Amino acid sequence: MTASTATRAQTRGVLYVHSAPSALCPHIEWAVGGVLGVASSMHWTPQPAQAHSYRAELSWAGEAGSAAAIASALRGWNHLRFEVTEEPTTGTEGARYSYTPDLGVFHAVTGLHGDLMIPEDRLKAAVVKASLGETTLVGEIDKLLGKPWDDELETFRHAGEGAPVRWLHQVV
Repeated sequence: MTASTATRAQTRGVLYVHSAPSALCPHIEWAVGGVLGVASSMHWTPQPAQAHSYRAELSWAGEAGSAAAIASALRGWNHLRFEVTEEPTTGTEGARYSYTPDLGVFHAVTGLHGDLMIPEDRLKAAVVKASLGETTLVGEIDKLLGKPWDDELETFRHAGEGAPVRWLHQVV
């Protein structure tokens, strides 16, 4: 079998659009449809955590690497927050991408059970940065695990589940 006739592993995943302005919703569907090669239609519901924004979920099936292509197609769009996951296959590892306008893209490799798999060189770099006093080891590990993205997206995740949104305001 030649490289041109080889088929790529098939996988599946989920795109979670946590918040998007209404004008962006059809563009998201077109971008995702372009990546997957099929028209996508998402059920958009109001996002209570942010006025005038909407949320949607899309389960998808496609070639391994589709999550990366979806994240690339959507990254950099203002006022958009999303996560996209991809399940591992026998020949590929899984993936998780998170995006916020303030933080940009977070990517992690995921194992068979959904755990984040952090490469050895990234752990070593975190230890070196911490030993040089540039940061703390806990802070670097938090970044490797995507904690800043999780912290920012948490309100949008819970609001999407119908949970009441509770805003805390700084008192001066």
